[in-house]
Amino acid sequence: MNLENVNKVIKDFEKSIENPKKSKGKKLYTGVDLGTAFIVLCVFDEDKKPIAGAYEFAQVVRDGMVVDYIGACDIVRKLKSKLEEEIGDELIYAGCAIPPGTENIDGGAVKNVVESAGFITEKVLDEPSAANTLLKLDNGAVVDIGGGTTGISIIKDNKVIKVLDEASGGTHFSLVLSGAYKVDFDKAEEIKRDFNKHQEIFPVVRAVIDKIISIIDNACMGYDIDQIVLVGGTALLTGMEEYIEKKLGIRTLKPSNPMFVTPIGIALSLIEDDKNGH
Repeated sequence: MNLENVNKVIKDFEKSIENPKKSKGKKLYTGVDLGTAFIVLCVFDEDKKPIAGAYEFAQVVRDGMVVDYIGACDIVRKLKSKLEEEIGDELIYAGCAIPPGTENIDGGAVKNVVESAGFITEKVLDEPSAANTLLKLDNGAVVDIGGGTTGISIIKDNKVIKVLDEASGGTHFSLVLSGAYKVDFDKAEEIKRDFNKHQEIFPVVRAVIDKIISIIDNACMGYDIDQIVLVGGTALLTGMEEYIEKKLGIRTLKPSNPMFVTPIGIALSLIEDDKNGH
């Protein structure tokens, strides 16, 4: 994996959120990520260039499951409409991602949310595998720390050989912070997302991080893992990668904005499928 390249794509995508580009008649692909804390849409063209992006805080998904279907549909529709206005073109083709192992439980709901906004859903991926489309990790583990769950993909020779998803993530951080600071859940969410508070809250949520570390450790057992890459919004917590590396003794990396890795990966996966004739 070339972290420099990954961070460049993320940086270029972040610029496209601030300054959307006109589509210039090229085919556009949208990655839709229904996260526990944020819904993210990212638009790339057929040349893998970021065109536009938008995201909104939302609590429509819990533990990887859509719990507010109408709310999710409304937000995706609104973000799609906003992006179409900015780029002067209709967004038709999209992909989405779900936690590993939830295909039979909730895969249909996520796809239906995307299609209710007027997209044609071309692909539903598992989240860590979507992330690896951007990361291009040859060997190691992609750990997607979301709001309700932590999804792990074990990669060998650039192929996903194992995926799993366990309950533990940012929601658990917020519940712990809510109790520790005696504030409601929404206020705890704000504290968690305040980078200036990260050093202060790290010891408070350490037990949850240790639980996530035990999930990673169990998933990696029996595999020769020499590198872990953290993605997902919860991985934004400052110092998390150093702590995990120290505990597991495995090199642990984190892209510049782990929250955008999965939606970008979804869009890139659609482009690669088209190029390969899938």
